[in-house]
Amino acid sequence: MPPRRAITGRSQEPRQRFAEELRSLRAKKGDSLRQLGDAVGWDWSLFGKMENGQTIGSPEVSQALDVYYGTPDLLLTLWELAAGDPTQFKERYRRYMALEAEAVSLWHYGVSILPGMLQTHGYASEVLAAGGIRGEELTRQVEARMGRRELLAGDDAPPFRTILSEAVLRTSLKDVAQWHKQLESLAEAAERPNLTLQVLPHGSGTHGLVSTDVMFLRLSDGRTVAHTENAHHGELIEESGSVERLQRAYDAVRDLALSPGESRKFVMRMLEEVPCAPSI
Repeated sequence: MPPRRAITGRSQEPRQRFAEELRSLRAKKGDSLRQLGDAVGWDWSLFGKMENGQTIGSPEVSQALDVYYGTPDLLLTLWELAAGDPTQFKERYRRYMALEAEAVSLWHYGVSILPGMLQTHGYASEVLAAGGIRGEELTRQVEARMGRRELLAGDDAPPFRTILSEAVLRTSLKDVAQWHKQLESLAEAAERPNLTLQVLPHGSGTHGLVSTDVMFLRLSDGRTVAHTENAHHGELIEESGSVERLQRAYDAVRDLALSPGESRKFVMRMLEEVPCAPSI
């Protein structure tokens, strides 16, 4: 009979286990957080947040720690498990939503769909339904998305810049009338003093965000965080080095985009191509 495995007493929850392992490895090494930061070359405060479970950092950070501790792929594997845990995705997204509400400025790049705070009810309903959401959950999520629109309303609304790939404006809804309403709403939003809209046209070439939706949030304490998303996964990024790399990619995209004035004209041309709702 094979010997029984010892029970370690460590958490079976991926994010908590990741944090426990980080604390354990640093304790064995005898480093302070500042010493660890100096040795690995990352901001020491990030490691404190990772050990407290506030963030899981990035895969690059986990790889660097694996090299430092001599634990090949251990931390990277635990990071992947923590990043892929659906319950943790919900927790991270709730944290992102809280930060979004506190942001003093926001800037965004969209690959295929409009940002939630610019979506109409009809647009949000069709997009969320396409993702498999139905019934009461669909109603709840649409209403929550409509609530996010209030963030950009009012005299004290934060500045918001969105760069939209042309594909966003070429991917219409099945309901043509709702698509017309969405384009009208977008054209109106582009006239707001706190909102800057730019379009990245087809033919602009490849760039660092070619497959990545990203939202940057400037917080009242001066920090900037980012949230990246694709069809199957979203990630809140708080580590300053990773955010800076994303910002450099965003700046390159902005250089390729049409000016705000030309972008408004682009949206108006799209609106003219879509028939209005039929009169009754």
